[in-house]
Amino acid sequence: MIFFLLLLTVTASWTLTSFLRRYALAKNLIDIPNQRSSHSVPTPRGGGVAIVVSFLTVLAVLNSLDWLEPPVFLALTGSGVAVAVAGFLDDHGHIAARWRLLVHFGAAAWGLYWLGGFPSLTVFGYFVDLGWLGYLGASLYIVWLLNLYNFMDGIDGLAGIEAITVCCGGALMTWLIAPESNTWVLPLLLATAVLGFLSWNFPPAKIFMGDAGSGFLGLMLALLSVQAAAVEPRLFWIWLILLGVFIVDATVTLCRRVARGEKFYEAHRSHAYQHASRLFGRHRPVTLAIGAINLFWLLPIASLVALDSLDGITALLVAYLPLFLAAYRYKAGLG
Repeated sequence: MIFFLLLLTVTASWTLTSFLRRYALAKNLIDIPNQRSSHSVPTPRGGGVAIVVSFLTVLAVLNSLDWLEPPVFLALTGSGVAVAVAGFLDDHGHIAARWRLLVHFGAAAWGLYWLGGFPSLTVFGYFVDLGWLGYLGASLYIVWLLNLYNFMDGIDGLAGIEAITVCCGGALMTWLIAPESNTWVLPLLLATAVLGFLSWNFPPAKIFMGDAGSGFLGLMLALLSVQAAAVEPRLFWIWLILLGVFIVDATVTLCRRVARGEKFYEAHRSHAYQHASRLFGRHRPVTLAIGAINLFWLLPIASLVALDSLDGITALLVAYLPLFLAAYRYKAGLG
């Protein structure tokens, strides 16, 4: 049955992306290159809606079959719809940043409420319950991941490759640590929803994801990491490790832009991955390289945490150090 749902999800996503591409062309929803763009060809946008619809539909199926706990269904669906609708409206026009952030924090609060808040973490072998600080920190984490995913969706295939490798890695690690839980199914289904879209977005892209898709993906990854931590605290560190490329690049870029007195909320192309794509002259090498980093660097380190061979924070520092060096090497936040 799980295999059938995976096949259904990827097929629905692929088909919907095809429809959305025709819709975007008909409605002239085209991303026109400018001085801040990382692409040079006008391209339809908004294809990420296919990810949203296919994933939320399969969640509804799981809920109707009693294979998904109602609070989890409400957490993911309610917050996901809110963020996707805000992103969709922004794709079709413009919504002030303050209103988008209000929706984002509302979605984070909704998701955390239905997931039961932020669970205890393991820190060097000790369980730490952060109490109300955990709620605050988790809200900031969710909103930051949601927005950084939008920032990092700047070259063909990158956001899709990141989501698929992170979700598959998270599903595998969850299965290894807690095989009796079905928590691993949700990230795998999200990965298949992204896969259907990625076949249209892989370099050279025939359609872009848009804010509706990128914001939704960032939110889902954040909430799935919180849900996984409730099953086993080590899994939170594992998800942070797997998300390392996006977290480090976006965070270093933001901090350096703020330090330089720049308007960090304005569009730019100073992320490390954008500098790298200009250096190589193409998107594909950078997208594939980041996929390889996730599979051959971050996933093995995450596996050591799953096998209880390395503490989560120690593993996080080991995993992030070369990523920080790479961010500085490729001038994240400069120029």
